[in-house]
This record gives sequence, C-alpha cells and structure tokens, in this order.
Amino acid sequence: MEFSELIKKRYSCKKYDSSRQLSEQQLLEILEAGRMAPTAKNLQEQHIYVVQSPEKLAIIDKHTPCRYGAPTVLVVAFNKNNVYTYPTSKGPETDHRKSGTEDAAIVATHIMLGAANAGVDSCWLNCVHIDDLHKELGLPEDEDILMLLDLGFAAPEAQPLPNHFSRKPLVETVTIL
Repeated sequence: MEFSELIKKRYSCKKYDSSRQLSEQQLLEILEAGRMAPTAKNLQEQHIYVVQSPEKLAIIDKHTPCRYGAPTVLVVAFNKNNVYTYPTSKGPETDHRKSGTEDAAIVATHIMLGAANAGVDSCWLNCVHIDDLHKELGLPEDEDILMLLDLGFAAPEAQPLPNHFSRKPLVETVTIL
C-alpha cells in the first residue's frame, strides 16, 4: 500500500476480534518498524514490552479501560537515564528539554504505522494509570512508560469514530514564516 493511502486509511480501532492473534512474522515486522525509528543522537533509549499472556493482559485491563479486547498490547517505554539533553539559551539554572518522550513517541508512531502496513489494526492508548502499571508489571525504575499500543484485528462491526476523517484545513494548522 502506498504511504499516503496507508495514513488516510488507518484509524484507532476501538473493538478487536480477541480470538485472532497476529502472527509472529507480523509482530516482528511491526517491532522492526519501531527499531528503525530515529532517536536523538541515535541513543535508542526505547524499550518495547510485548504483552500477550492472559495474566499480563489482565494487569493492563486493571490500569486502562481501553484495551478493547486486543490480543496484544505493546508497552512503549524509554530509559530516562539514557536521553539527550538539548542545549538551550536560558542557562544551566533552567529545566532542559530531554529527548526521551519525543524519541519514544517517534518509535511508537513508527510501530503504529508499521502495524497498518502489516495489515494489523491498532489504537494508541494514553488513558492509563502509568505509575501503577509500571509498578505492577515490574518494569525497571530507570524506565518511564510513554504509552500503550493495542494490536490486533478489528471486529467485523468495528469502524472509525464518526469524527475520524474530519481534518482542519492546512491553513488553520500551518503558518509559513
């Protein structure tokens, strides 16, 4: 599928066929798309956790109402001690922007688009009790969770939300300086 077609067709799936699991080949293709994502100074501070077991999916369900029956959930995290600190003109006394959140978001976006390319539906989740989930999954203390990504196949009755295809014109979101 052409990239422009893929990004227009993809939507956030809110109902999955929980009986259909993606293949190992599809999962590897999706994870590889994330691995190829750019990160600041190529630090690659991301860590992706693949959740498929009923026990771990039950933990996910305790911390978000938004799994929608997906048989696979990716937890996208990053090592907060291995990030790039951007230089600023404000001096050392100010907070400096760090690359972890944006790098993990780039990786997650690559994964989401890789899923669409592999014929797998997805939904980006950030309505999650992150700190509690982090603790219950036993993730390393030096990692922060950015988001979760549901993966699977849409149930037959699933469809995009009514406002999905509504987009503002470029003139409302872009300014040429």
